[in-house]
Amino acid sequence: MVRASWLPDRRDVIWIDCNPQLGREMKDFHPMLVLSPKAFNERTGIVIGLPMTTAAFNETNPFAIKFQGPKNVTSYVLAHQPKSFDWRARGAKAHPWKHVSDDVFSAACEQLNQIITICA
Repeated sequence: MVRASWLPDRRDVIWIDCNPQLGREMKDFHPMLVLSPKAFNERTGIVIGLPMTTAAFNETNPFAIKFQGPKNVTSYVLAHQPKSFDWRARGAKAHPWKHVSDDVFSAACEQLNQIITICA
């Protein structure tokens, strides 16, 4: 039996290389919350998502969605930094957390929608 290739899907947490970085953008390998669906990611080779971090200074960031990850790790989804990356070229891979809860995903989407008003 041939094993299907891994594909990122909506609500997944993936590792992705954010380099090259400019200005205040995130750099190096970081977790990313995937917003785009598997069919889009497979067909285009692009993944759209929001970077994630454990940096404590985001506690006061009004655009950061705070949540408790596995082992009570305080984490933040940065809704003000939507990204699109070629996930294959950047060596994306599944993150051990697998995906975020429905509540965290909904909160991140709601925050992003307030910033760029995707849906009225």
